[in-house]
Amino acid sequence: MQQAKFSLTPPLVEFLGDYQAYGFKDRSSMVRIALQQFREELELQNLKQSADLYAELYEQDEELHELTTTAIQDWPE
Repeated sequence: MQQAKFSLTPPLVEFLGDYQAYGFKDRSSMVRIALQQFREELELQNLKQSADLYAELYEQDEELHELTTTAIQDWPE
């Protein structure tokens, strides 16, 4: 596993020092989990923004509405 060096504020250093109280085996695992969760949150946020954009484009495109309606008519129930 690669190592990275970074600086933290004193409150974050203190928080990280309590890693065992949060069920982590070491500080590194606590940081890895936190970064992974943050990454997943950012990806979800991007996905939601993309979905909103597609919904907005769909609302503005009358041809796409007609295409969707036609496709639904032939869809088995």
